Amino acid sequence: MLLYVDLDMDQISEGYVILMTGLFIVFSALFSLFLFFRFGMSYLLYIYKIITKGRDRKIEDIAVDADEDFTGEIAAAIATAIHMYLNEQHDKENPILTIKQAKKQYSPWSSKIYGTHNRL
Repeated sequence: MLLYVDLDMDQISEGYVILMTGLFIVFSALFSLFLFFRFGMSYLLYIYKIITKGRDRKIEDIAVDADEDFTGEIAAAIATAIHMYLNEQHDKENPILTIKQAKKQYSPWSSKIYGTHNRL
């Protein structure tokens, strides 16, 4: 048995169709987010726990790989270059602002008072 629905646009306006479609999309998205946070997050946290599972390491156990060729002179040269670069970006401008007011001629075309009052 086939279900036949006559969607005559005279009986059901397009607004109701758009309303029902929008409500269906919103509530299906909310339901899928509910399912994801209810079941999917626990699964993802379980996988994350398996991936990151390892022996606990203390800070003392971590070895630092030091570069013997990197000296204080190299660090000072890099810091000086960065300092000079950052200070050269800004221009020295006059801090005094002069604001001149421009006079506009009156025009009845731009006046809104004539459009707000009814003159009968």
